[in-house]
Amino acid sequence: AYEMMKRTRVWKLLQGYRSRPKSDLDAIAMTLVKISQLVCDLSSVEELDINPLFASEKGVLALDARIKIRQPVVGTQARRLAIRPYPKRLEKHVSLRDGRSFFLRPIRPEDEPMIQDMLAHSTENDIRLRFFTPLKQLTHEVAARMSQIDYNREMALVAEGPTPADESSPGGAKALFGVVRISADPDNDKAEYAVMVRSDLKGMGLGYLLMGEIIEYAKERGLQEIFGEVLRENTTMLKMCEELGFKRTNDPDDPGIVHVQVKMSELRETATAAE
Repeated sequence: AYEMMKRTRVWKLLQGYRSRPKSDLDAIAMTLVKISQLVCDLSSVEELDINPLFASEKGVLALDARIKIRQPVVGTQARRLAIRPYPKRLEKHVSLRDGRSFFLRPIRPEDEPMIQDMLAHSTENDIRLRFFTPLKQLTHEVAARMSQIDYNREMALVAEGPTPADESSPGGAKALFGVVRISADPDNDKAEYAVMVRSDLKGMGLGYLLMGEIIEYAKERGLQEIFGEVLRENTTMLKMCEELGFKRTNDPDDPGIVHVQVKMSELRETATAAE
């Protein structure tokens, strides 16, 4: 919203001029965000006119507004938008076997500090198993890329929970304890997955939960296959993949890497047989 505001001719005036104080830029930005969310959520909105809209140091005030409604077209909710918005419908609360609860949601751009914090509370070996190279922390560019995704091509689900009392997290009172993601090809046929759980949550079932959720999302999107690369020494990941129905093949060029893949049709057949 701020970048959009900066491209307008009125931006300089909003900073304050002559005897007028600086306008409440946060309130203006939030107004833009709320209007955008309204348009994304309600496909029946054809026109929206707010005039006049006053902005001052005290906030934003709309004196008059007009909205034109049309009959919504079934099945065009996502396709009518140039950029797929934040998929709020995927938010939900989940629990592990021991009763510990997490808020499962799609990743957001502002999660970058919490991604760094999750790595700070993970062992170097766990980080190496995820990124295939020794790391202590991610560069800003890499962390930003992981948190700023195109929801049309990718999806990343995070398990968010309260920060333990003995920790100080840059995310405030919340912390990330696991992240799972898929990145689809341009044809929306296959997607590569990656998953990581904070070291102090390993063995609690969070990895299985995250993988199950992303597989269900892949089915919903109509993907045909999920695949990934796993270090051969990562026996925990390989065991989980096998139990989830993934098939293993060796990398002909690198004996230390195992390819895993599962077809959605095979998962459906397995589920049908189990029923």
